[in-house]
Amino acid sequence: MDRGHRELLGRDRLVLDVRDRPGPPPLRFEATDDARRRLLRQGERPLLLGAATGDGCCRDLHLHRLAGYRSPLPPLRSAAMRSGVNQVHQYARWLEDAPQGPLCDGRWELSRRTVFAPGVWDVDLVRDWPGGCLELWCGGGWHGVLPLRELSTPDAPRVKAYRKHAREGTLAPVLLWWVSFLDGWAILDGHDRAVAALTEGRTPECVVLTRVVDEDTWRRQAAELTEECESRTAPLDARPHPGAARHRALMEEGFAHTLAELPYEASSTPSWPLPGGRADWDHLAAAAVFQFPSD
Repeated sequence: MDRGHRELLGRDRLVLDVRDRPGPPPLRFEATDDARRRLLRQGERPLLLGAATGDGCCRDLHLHRLAGYRSPLPPLRSAAMRSGVNQVHQYARWLEDAPQGPLCDGRWELSRRTVFAPGVWDVDLVRDWPGGCLELWCGGGWHGVLPLRELSTPDAPRVKAYRKHAREGTLAPVLLWWVSFLDGWAILDGHDRAVAALTEGRTPECVVLTRVVDEDTWRRQAAELTEECESRTAPLDARPHPGAARHRALMEEGFAHTLAELPYEASSTPSWPLPGGRADWDHLAAAAVFQFPSD
């Protein structure tokens, strides 16, 4: 498979420029026209049903997940975790070739992350199965972690094996997918590794997959920012005064920093139209024998 362009941003950060993939990806979100009903599908299998309630800045997203999720990564063996391979780059290669992953045309960043805000991995980790309720956008958003399969118990055999790796510092990172309309992350791979790290009192090390802005967007933003910078620095040249050079240098430094980050700003997570719209969603919800709140 042609892996397309890869932009290396250091040892633990890169951007994939994915091109020429026809249609939606195997793992994809679908939505009704009003975006109040969501469906996560892998192939033809429904995995998650979501219904938004509330209006204004505060909404709740009621969830029901179904069994059957399959990771886009191959199983990670103990020897592989101890091999010292660069896991950000390894995960990128696996995702590009995955027959059941979320990559579609566009730019995707993968980066290692070891520090999270307080509450992400405890208060806002959705431990309930199969249901759940996310408080979105109220007080700054949800910003938690959503498992796509039921979490194992801390004494499950695989978790116990991973706990040893956690103590040794050889546990492979969890693969998270930043989902913009959830204002949080979904676990793509590493559910048992996450449980193992948490059981050992550690924050799971992660590789985060994020859709970032396309080239046309960030180049247009860069041109607009450059024009703004020139308009704000021009008066300093027209009317020199003591300290003008220092003032100009600070402004240009700030603009340069902003320009450098424009290509890597998070973009919205794609959703595709739900075939059959609300009626299709209602049918799936009824088949799941789950009663969602009404609008």
